[in-house]
Amino acid sequence: MGSHGIRDRVAIVSVGCTPFGEHWNRSADDLLVEAVNETLNPIGLGKQDIDAYWLGTAQRSCGITLAKPLELEGKPVSRVENFCATGSEALRQASYAVASGAYDIAMAVGVEKVKDAGYQGLPATQPPNDGTVRNLTAAAMYSMIAPAYAKKYGVSEGEVRDALSHIASKNHYNGARNPRAQFKREVSKEQVEKAPKMAGTLGVFDCAGVADGGAAAIVVRAEDAHKYTDKPLYIKALSLVAGNGSGLQDPNYDYTTFPEVVDSAQDAYAQAGITDPRGQLAMAEVHDCFTPTEMVLMEDLGFCDRGTAWKEVLAGTFDLGGDLPVNPDGGLKSFGHPVGASGLRMTFECWLQLRGEAPEQRSLGNDRNLALTHNLGGYPGEMVSFVSILGTDPG
Repeated sequence: MGSHGIRDRVAIVSVGCTPFGEHWNRSADDLLVEAVNETLNPIGLGKQDIDAYWLGTAQRSCGITLAKPLELEGKPVSRVENFCATGSEALRQASYAVASGAYDIAMAVGVEKVKDAGYQGLPATQPPNDGTVRNLTAAAMYSMIAPAYAKKYGVSEGEVRDALSHIASKNHYNGARNPRAQFKREVSKEQVEKAPKMAGTLGVFDCAGVADGGAAAIVVRAEDAHKYTDKPLYIKALSLVAGNGSGLQDPNYDYTTFPEVVDSAQDAYAQAGITDPRGQLAMAEVHDCFTPTEMVLMEDLGFCDRGTAWKEVLAGTFDLGGDLPVNPDGGLKSFGHPVGASGLRMTFECWLQLRGEAPEQRSLGNDRNLALTHNLGGYPGEMVSFVSILGTDPG
């Protein structure tokens, strides 16, 4: 890829996140204001001190969505959307704006308020097409991964199912130790297995929850970071890849990999100078919209060899205290998934963990200083993929 990146040119100096959940008594405005204030207050800034804002949301159409509740005066607010990678898109654009020199300090904000809109997810309309557009639910599309993976690698469907149940139970274990998570209760593998089925072999506990919530991050030039905090996070890499949807038409596409993820990960690693992600990363926040997604991502992100993710999952490699903890905050599965905020929520967990501010009961079992976030949007064969690498040390 032709990406040169902005390694160590931009730093994150504050991150905030609301609790995710079913906020029946709170509006999108309430969630935006809370997320922004939680991000501004620790570093003593006011809303007018921010030069420019980027707002990630899938349901609202313009920057006034943020400018109105914050009562901003004379500030540019750019509203962005990129499927479920919307929050990450806001962070990417704010970071590049600062790196370009256009602004000294920028804020990325993400929000979604869908629970009381009557939708079990986000509404979508399809323009006229050639007839090849998908017509299945998200759960149905992602459910195809499990049998395809079993067939390709000669693994029994029971063994794959066991790995998926471990992923769900792991993420609920982590979420039970996170006061901001939507679901704060442990769920056993037996409960996962017995849950009502949604599509294929996927049950309720294999699917991320629909949630309301907001999150935000402030970015500045790296050389200015210590004006605001003693412990900034430096952006090592930001990579976004948009697929062309060809997997929906390609008879050879087998649902066991996401090419967009592979490309974005390789690009991010090149930007950050990472040659051994499993050995160099302290943690990873990944887009576990469904349990098979997380399993395949372990291979696409280079955390283990092809055909081995199911074994690594069952061995506890990606548990808290494992070789590479994945989703220590509970992930989409337990933390919840308000689309516009999810990418920034991942950044929030990296912020807590790398700065040593996460609760002890879910702190990392290593002393590495790099973290990865992975945020995707779309479906197998038709998706966008974002990968960031963040670190505590410049240069």
